[in-house]
Amino acid sequence: MTVTVEPAEPAAPAPAPGDAVLRRQRIRESAARTYARSFPIVPVRANGMTVEGADGRRYLDCLSGAGTLALGHNHPVVLAAIRRTLDSGAPLHLLDLATAEKDDFTEALFASLPRGFGEGSRVHFCGPAGTDAVEAALKLMQTATGRRGALAFTGAYHGMTAGALAVTGNVAVKAPLPGGGEVTRLPYPYDYRCPFGVGGPAGAELAVTFTERLLDDPAGGVVKPAAMILEAVQGEGGVVPAPDGWLREMRRITAERGIPLIVDEVQTGVGRTGAMWAVEHSGVTPDAMVLSKAIGGSLPLAVVVYREEYDGWRPGAHTGTFRGNTLAMAAGAATMRFVAQQGLVERAAVVGARITARLRALAGELPVIGDVRGRGLMIGVELVDPDAEPDACGSRPAAPELAVRVREACLARGLIVELGGRHDAVLRLLPPLTITDEQAEAVLDRLADAIRAAAAAGPGALPGARP
Repeated sequence: MTVTVEPAEPAAPAPAPGDAVLRRQRIRESAARTYARSFPIVPVRANGMTVEGADGRRYLDCLSGAGTLALGHNHPVVLAAIRRTLDSGAPLHLLDLATAEKDDFTEALFASLPRGFGEGSRVHFCGPAGTDAVEAALKLMQTATGRRGALAFTGAYHGMTAGALAVTGNVAVKAPLPGGGEVTRLPYPYDYRCPFGVGGPAGAELAVTFTERLLDDPAGGVVKPAAMILEAVQGEGGVVPAPDGWLREMRRITAERGIPLIVDEVQTGVGRTGAMWAVEHSGVTPDAMVLSKAIGGSLPLAVVVYREEYDGWRPGAHTGTFRGNTLAMAAGAATMRFVAQQGLVERAAVVGARITARLRALAGELPVIGDVRGRGLMIGVELVDPDAEPDACGSRPAAPELAVRVREACLARGLIVELGGRHDAVLRLLPPLTITDEQAEAVLDRLADAIRAAAAAGPGALPGARP
């Protein structure tokens, strides 16, 4: 009698020690690693705002995938949508073919759009990153207008592909590369470091006047462009909110001159700023909106939504293999509906205002905090050298070394925050919209303690966690 013995299933490999994973990453991955350099941890589990590392330590995550995780890590609504889609047998990848999941996502998306914009608009599904949606929006307006060039702003960040990088303001990432297109750079209102040296409403008014006169000057050197692209709140640029009045003026200036206005809502969208979309604070209706990050419910997804009259593309004018991510569409639709139904937009406004007020009070105690700004749960804390002479606007030089020490001190205290801004001296807080009151207090306590310790420790020291 022959007995058949079924082979035993191989045991799941034990998780590799965190140090070994980090060592292999350093050896094998490119020199362009970013977040892995700032946060030498190996996450193994995550839930809501909490991330657990391979060493068993837990962290409160105020990075949230650079704003991608509107509901935090592994939210039950997102997981249920993914499991439901997997169990349904729906195809996970179909290029841009029509599916029930895409139709449902589009319904949820259009229901969320600013009033007056969703009606009569079209959506184009792009490659899964926001930078591809920026490329698509620029190409779309070039096709529609027959013009080249773009108007973009100081401090802007729109992505790392050629066209998106051309309209990005960061010189460090552009300098090693050839020119990326015809771009006219305009001043973005930045109250603390006003480009005109006056600050306040007067600075924003000068930015409006400069823009209008430059475009109307026949010897100004600006050929009528295909589009203007801007962020209602600059994220990577240091969490700089655009004044509502200035944004309305940019809409007026572009509309009067027949220049399409593209608003980049990649990081500001889905409730982040205390409105579903950041343009809603000013009441501006753009010609196109670039969307990514949170619209995929933590999975890769990017689209551009635009007014129907600009839909002059021919089939295949902007394509990409991964335009049909079924799981991302299901997760994204569930996320947008949950944010709207649970009042998380309003919650972001309330909690964000509370955190900002506490941080401004802390600035009165700690002179290394030069400015606190933001909108909703998109908050920036700019660190400065308190011993340096202030400029005409009262602002002091940025303190990037101090910012690095504060980030390290935060990590030592179980808090993940990232840096941004002109000199990487702005602490950026992007907690999930689901942050609890208790978590908000813990973030504030840990951040305040880290800033105090880093400022007291001085250069070259790593402030340790309090016992």
